[in-house]
Amino acid sequence: MIVPVTSTDCPDLLLLHRGKVRDMYGIPGHDDKLLMVATDRISAYDVVMDDAIPGKGAVLTQLSLFWFNLLGDIIENHLITANVDEYPDICKQYANQLLGRSMLVKKTQPLTIECIVRGYISGSFWKAYQKDNVVCGFKLPVGMVESEKFPKPLFTPSTKAEIGDHDENISLEQMEEIVGSQRAEEIENISIALYQRAADYALKKGVIIADTKFELGEVNGKLILIDEVLTPDSSRFWPEDKYGPGRAQPSFDKQYLRDYLSTLDWNKKAPSPALPAEIVEKTKARYEEAVRKITQG
Repeated sequence: MIVPVTSTDCPDLLLLHRGKVRDMYGIPGHDDKLLMVATDRISAYDVVMDDAIPGKGAVLTQLSLFWFNLLGDIIENHLITANVDEYPDICKQYANQLLGRSMLVKKTQPLTIECIVRGYISGSFWKAYQKDNVVCGFKLPVGMVESEKFPKPLFTPSTKAEIGDHDENISLEQMEEIVGSQRAEEIENISIALYQRAADYALKKGVIIADTKFELGEVNGKLILIDEVLTPDSSRFWPEDKYGPGRAQPSFDKQYLRDYLSTLDWNKKAPSPALPAEIVEKTKARYEEAVRKITQG
């Protein structure tokens, strides 16, 4: 039985941040680098669950490494190495916590924008469309059905929220006010290029990437791809052989967990409800199937 890793403890490193999933450390003597560790924590509705998904952090890391390699010619990324033997010596004493779930990365200045690309109408975008066919400044075709593919991918940015708060969708014009028109165009073009490359690849493996969220940062004014990339935490993955527009889709991501939580009398605020063993195991299986399909085929 795999014991889930809900938190890491590396006292000789500098704990900078515990996010919904990742623990971020600074490294004494290496001010230009960070150590990013993916735990097995899982969040839904912006609440971190008290129960974790065993092995999830390793899945996220394996997928991110795969995509960094596949997309590296589109934009530089922050990965230095995921080989613990190549980490600074001060990190190696924590190898048992870091193996398979960590990355040594370049320190960047993250953008304040979430870079979301949608290939299909689903989730919050579908809910908003049902009220008005103008969503986030996009005038969408009348008569679309749930899970329908857009004529072309849409870039729909949002602002970042603190843990427990919700990201806020913004228009392209609002993004231009934040980062400037030239930078906004660059961000949009890169995000769509990344999504299109990944979506085309995944489809050949029997996986539809319905939407995803990228994180970009800056180093000396240059944009680079950071954080996790195209994982079940940051994306909607659907099995292509079961796809059918006009309904919600089965998925390889945490939508299964969200669907379970939606059946409960829970206000979607901490503390989280306890997760039955079956829900944990089936969520784990979906994550593992996603990495298997995409990286092995």
